[in-house]
Amino acid sequence: MPRQPRIEYEGAIYHVMNRGAHGEAIVREDADRELWIKTLAEACGKCQWRVNAYCLMSDHFHLVVETPLGNLVSGMKWFLGTYTVRFHARHRLRGHLFAGRYKSVVVDDSDDSYLRVACDYVHLNPARAGLLSAKQPLSDYAWSSYRDYLQRGLARPRWLRTDRLLGEQGVRRDDRRLRLEFSRRMEARRLEVDQARASDDLLPRGWRLGGEAFSARLLDRLGGKLTENHRAREPADTAEMKGERIIRSRLEEIGWSETDLQERGKCALEKIRIAQQLRAETTLSLKRVAERLNMGTWTNVSSLLYKVRKP
Repeated sequence: MPRQPRIEYEGAIYHVMNRGAHGEAIVREDADRELWIKTLAEACGKCQWRVNAYCLMSDHFHLVVETPLGNLVSGMKWFLGTYTVRFHARHRLRGHLFAGRYKSVVVDDSDDSYLRVACDYVHLNPARAGLLSAKQPLSDYAWSSYRDYLQRGLARPRWLRTDRLLGEQGVRRDDRRLRLEFSRRMEARRLEVDQARASDDLLPRGWRLGGEAFSARLLDRLGGKLTENHRAREPADTAEMKGERIIRSRLEEIGWSETDLQERGKCALEKIRIAQQLRAETTLSLKRVAERLNMGTWTNVSSLLYKVRKP
């Protein structure tokens, strides 16, 4: 069976899901769950993602995410890889944590009703999995963005975008009364799901969630072709491009030329500071940072960054 295509373009919205390798847990305790959310927040900062919904379960996760820069693939590579390294470090493990290739379904960004379908599916996941009793509200599940939707705006994570889903649910003002109305509607939707008990049919299968017009727009945007890891024809702001902007800005600040960057020592403090910013704000690998800043091997960069982080 052929793999689902990876479609990337600026402003794309995806429903992303991945499971633990061999059905194993991807979180073992609350500290792992907090680490997963922290790593997701970092990925959003690096990639300028905006999350519409997420749900973290013991052996898998769901994520509805907007990618203004068209960078799902590089962002997910960083997110999954970084969380795996951190999880393994906590539990002294090795090997694969996730079950190979994550699934991504591109969502129609011109009609928020499709976004609502995807977000409802994600937020109802704990109920479908039987993790909540019939008397427990959806908000009792702690590891989902649903709780955040019921809080005041300032209490929500900055990377969580709530206006589109709330708007589709008829919540035009972000006040307590209307947030309670959103909760009431979600509990009503939950009853519909409980009665149907057809969880596998709640979300259409395939590589896209949208109407035929959406499919036609995608094909037009992609030049009439649909192949694996296909990028749209519009230019996208990649990690490499963002990294170059950071480097140019920092060189200007310290009065260096490109020649200075290549000729100065591999352990120069100025280079370390640039490397810190590149690692904090982009998904560039240590190897690429080492190459671009002429800092030797990636292990040298890793060692230098570790030393400056130590108190």
